[in-house]
Amino acid sequence: MALLRIAALVVAAIVAPIAAHAATPDAAPAAADSKTDAANPAAPDAERFFKSIFKVRVRAVPNARSSATLGQEREGTGVVIGDDGLVVTIGYLIVEADEVSLVDQKGHVLPARVVAYDHATGLGLVRSVVPISAPALPLGDSAKLNDRDPVMIVNHAGVDDVTLAQVVSTRPFTGNWEYLLEQAIFTSPPTMNWSGAALVNRDFKLVGVGSLIVREASSSGESGAPGNMFVPIDALKPILADLVRTGRRAGPARPWLGVAADEVQGRLMVSRVSPEGPGDQAGIKVGDIILGVGGDGVRTQAEFYRKVWGRGAAGTDIPLRVLQDLDVKELAVHSMDRVDYFRPKTTY
Repeated sequence: MALLRIAALVVAAIVAPIAAHAATPDAAPAAADSKTDAANPAAPDAERFFKSIFKVRVRAVPNARSSATLGQEREGTGVVIGDDGLVVTIGYLIVEADEVSLVDQKGHVLPARVVAYDHATGLGLVRSVVPISAPALPLGDSAKLNDRDPVMIVNHAGVDDVTLAQVVSTRPFTGNWEYLLEQAIFTSPPTMNWSGAALVNRDFKLVGVGSLIVREASSSGESGAPGNMFVPIDALKPILADLVRTGRRAGPARPWLGVAADEVQGRLMVSRVSPEGPGDQAGIKVGDIILGVGGDGVRTQAEFYRKVWGRGAAGTDIPLRVLQDLDVKELAVHSMDRVDYFRPKTTY
């Protein structure tokens, strides 16, 4: 209960003044509650805080390969992290983007462009084409988050859809789209507007970017604790300068196979093969069971990815051993950089 009271005071520092101002728009903002200030003297000006939160709207390129899973029209949340209008969001929103816009809390639509996409972290950067008067939200230290820490989840809907939550666990996460985070942040209860949502700590700093809703946020195996998964902001810090400068992280890209494999009863079963991707061209099919990479057996997504990535950079031939129908086959998959698989932005 103490944690809930602390969290409520933290949110009140931002939410209460805005709610009061919204109810009486012609009135001067109410003075901050002294108890709230005492609980968190670092609480920022409410209106200024929400100026950092934007809606990100994206239209994908015609015939985008990602449209089958992500749709042609996408929207989520972006957070200003640079004084020059630099915005961080979740990367899948901007994959194969043709048109990007930012919508502020007053509904103003601003043209934007993609700055970078990083498949390894799952994060993306966009920037407003026109100047914006929005402060950068400070980056926090996501490594210092502990289980049961109170946090706020803030999305583009603003004050009306702030979610009070707590950290349930921090642990590795794997997704079947050849994705692995060594340390993801899981919170509960869940928000329904999770894509790109800002995870804000008690110091009102950005500590994570919303990625998914999950059925089980706890690491204990107990059921009944749905929540959200966030990419820790610490994953962005060491690559931020390179992303801004070149649009990608420094160094060679990881090999990508275009093979989605799910963990089923101790085996890796192929659930999707990207059309015309490396795996498709090598003959991998939905329903195949991946037995190994070269001579190394694999049973989990993490084992599979680490073995593949350990073979070299994108462009490396990856030897896979798969069970296809009743036959065990040795297939050589000529990997590629996932970004090269995407269709380019249209030009006129």
